[in-house]
Amino acid sequence: MNLRQIWWKLFQPRPFNQGFLPEKDGHRVFFMEFGNCRGKPVICFHGGPGGGLNVKFTIPFNLKKYRVILFDQRGCGRSEPLGELKNNTTADLLEDARRLLDYLNINDRVLVRGASWGSTLAFLFAERWPEKTEAVLASQVYLADSIGEDWNMNTSHLFYPDMWEKVLKGAGDSRDVMEYYTGLINSDDVLKQVKAANLAGSYERVLGAVNPRLGYAELTPEMLAEIRLSLNYIHHKYFIRENQIMEDAGKIRHLPVLMVHNRLDMVCPLLSAYNLHKALPKSKLVIAPGWGHFGPQINQVVISETRKFLEELYGK
Repeated sequence: MNLRQIWWKLFQPRPFNQGFLPEKDGHRVFFMEFGNCRGKPVICFHGGPGGGLNVKFTIPFNLKKYRVILFDQRGCGRSEPLGELKNNTTADLLEDARRLLDYLNINDRVLVRGASWGSTLAFLFAERWPEKTEAVLASQVYLADSIGEDWNMNTSHLFYPDMWEKVLKGAGDSRDVMEYYTGLINSDDVLKQVKAANLAGSYERVLGAVNPRLGYAELTPEMLAEIRLSLNYIHHKYFIRENQIMEDAGKIRHLPVLMVHNRLDMVCPLLSAYNLHKALPKSKLVIAPGWGHFGPQINQVVISETRKFLEELYGK
């Protein structure tokens, strides 16, 4: 454990409120609140699909001024039941976010924050409820569109042909690779679940690595649940129509938007963020001179650019 990790473990913020939303559709959604209970509200969407809330999402925000709300999406983290696919769609996740704001008696417009898959949900939330949204803070932008799908299913193989060949061989004669692995991860056979996780489930993880290796040294039930959710969302094209965020961008043309993206993000190509930036006149796109989808470098740029953006909006 390095000094930064030790510092974080000792001094990370503590929630002033946490609990579960009332059960709906068989799901109990876990949430946490940090900062000032009377501060400007920020609702954060975590990545995945299938990830979980991360307290480090609070770092860019002055917790004396902001009320930062984190929650585990359906089937994720501490939400119950873990890995549940029934009644688990993008529309359900967005409705949970709206319900959470109502449950917390937040009637003011909110800042909407999201990274990776969380950025997808952040933009979808803003487009569905622009009257509830004050600004969007997005990073590692993913629009769940044909650009991203084509990159992951085709173009990325130009850089990782050896890794993709293993994924293809694992699927045998199946014509639809992702459908095959989705079937495996949802089977009752643990060995089949592990095969799907170690091949299709870990392929995205290697993108951007210069010394990649498919598979996991250990697979916990939580990791299998995360991969099950991820493959299910991919199989269903994220439960949204093609190009939905770009087509509905006009609904949020008036909103301030920050997007931070690594130039060499091998998971989410920069082109999607660039196209959305051009469609949103009040947006700011910061192209970080880094590589990879996650990591300390992009995290530092996100923190500094978010703070700068908020100062421009509200002052110090």
